[in-house]
Amino acid sequence: MKYTKVFIDTIGYELGPNVVTSSELEKRILPMLDALHIPPGQLEALTGIRERRWWNPGFALSEGAARAARKALEQAGLSAADLGALIYAGVCREHSEPATAAAVGAALGVKPGTAVFDLSNACLGVLNGMLDIANRIELGQLKAGMVVSCESSREINDSMIEHMLADRSFDNFRLSLATLTGGSGAVAVILTDGSFGGHRNHKLLGGVYRSACEHHNLCIWHGDRMSTDATAVLKHGVALGRQTWADLLAELNMRAEEFGKVICHQVGGAHRKNVLDALGIPETKDFSTYEYLGNMGTAALPTAAAIADEREFLNPGDNAAFLGIGSGLNTIMMGVKW
Repeated sequence: MKYTKVFIDTIGYELGPNVVTSSELEKRILPMLDALHIPPGQLEALTGIRERRWWNPGFALSEGAARAARKALEQAGLSAADLGALIYAGVCREHSEPATAAAVGAALGVKPGTAVFDLSNACLGVLNGMLDIANRIELGQLKAGMVVSCESSREINDSMIEHMLADRSFDNFRLSLATLTGGSGAVAVILTDGSFGGHRNHKLLGGVYRSACEHHNLCIWHGDRMSTDATAVLKHGVALGRQTWADLLAELNMRAEEFGKVICHQVGGAHRKNVLDALGIPETKDFSTYEYLGNMGTAALPTAAAIADEREFLNPGDNAAFLGIGSGLNTIMMGVKW
């Protein structure tokens, strides 16, 4: 997919207020670590994550998404009435029905003609939503749309810690460890056709999808249990990422060295190193937030991009690649002229 008139206008984000360190989580599973003779500090050593954020207990996902959305609208100088589509794309949702997007739309006051719906695709949801809106803009169906998400890791971590203490086997530790990397945050991405003046736009050059559905059972979140074969996800995810990177370069007719900056999905240190090494991208081109925000699911990559912009890592004119991966396995990669 190539785009000629689609722009990422603004990205607003909201972080959970409670800082939770990896050492705090390890203290909660100390009986399991003792039983397995695992020394303290391994959670941070294995993942590179020092801390992450959590929402307060009972915090509403739609409230987090609405807060991020208001920030994005204010930065863009737009109102909710300007939005032709509002997509909620989080892994975490408030109900099976109605769509969490409806609660966000009510909080923002979107117009009746706005398309309002949820979209789900593991950690790729926001990127999927961005491409959905980009296609609508390119077709001339709307001038502006927004993708929002709010992820909460408190609840699944609490329940998984209970399961880890009940079953102190190494296999359970191995399959549960990735859950403890989770962070909480909300994000809102506004895409437009560039017709709204007065602010800087980031041109969306294009994007590609690739899937390997034979690996759909490597990471599963069902109810209050989550199981992740992190080693297999990394192995097959890296292979899939290498193929998708080649697809993106071919689609955009660009060379790898033309991308001066990249933003990866924020999983952890091993994932980052292996992906970048496989794609031949120096770590100096990448901006990471996982060390202090953990893995915020769908909110992770766009929030990292917003912080990279704030800290002037992303600068006007940079060719930036967004490198997304999610359970399934699925990948999406995009090119942006920042």
